[in-house]
Amino acid sequence: MELIPAAVEAYSEKYTSPESEVMYKLNRETHLKVELPHMLSGQVQGQFLRMVSYMVRPRRILELGTYTGYSAICLSAGLTPDGILHTVDVNEELETLCQKYFEASGNAHKIKMHIGKAAEIIEQLDEVFDLVFIDADKAGYEQYYDLVWEKLRPGGFILADNVLYHGQVLLPESERGRQAKAMVDFCEKVLADDRAEQVLLTIRDGVLMIRKK
Repeated sequence: MELIPAAVEAYSEKYTSPESEVMYKLNRETHLKVELPHMLSGQVQGQFLRMVSYMVRPRRILELGTYTGYSAICLSAGLTPDGILHTVDVNEELETLCQKYFEASGNAHKIKMHIGKAAEIIEQLDEVFDLVFIDADKAGYEQYYDLVWEKLRPGGFILADNVLYHGQVLLPESERGRQAKAMVDFCEKVLADDRAEQVLLTIRDGVLMIRKK
């Protein structure tokens, strides 16, 4: 389902700051060599993540779902001088590609990559996070939300990606796929949580921005 017409997407890209040379190369290499390149954030969402990071000025960021590292580099842009971004992915085959572009971005010293199951790694991290980006397996979102909540500072933010799931969330419940059902369940969970306030942004495949009161 086409949520945003291609012409609107093109117009948005025209008036969004362009990718840096490093990000352009990462974007291109991902599309040429890696499966499911649509998972990469891309210019508009990447710039949105950069902007949020610059606004929050986080000291600690947690990202669940590294893929090829595009979003991690964008999020790392606004870190404080002593800031660290922890990024977690289960696919060890992409680690070398990620590290190559972390180095090229100049922020490799601020990005710590973890390979393994997100739930296990979250529990091992002794950190208080200012910003969390959830973009891992959709069925795990509710669990990840619960696990990161106590590690998120009051006033901190969670960004959850793909909450519109290609428009499938708009279909009758009986016609939704498993992933779309997981996204609806997650949004309902956040909506019912009086510890949080949130806004669903129709950027790309949908981003739910959540603030811990």
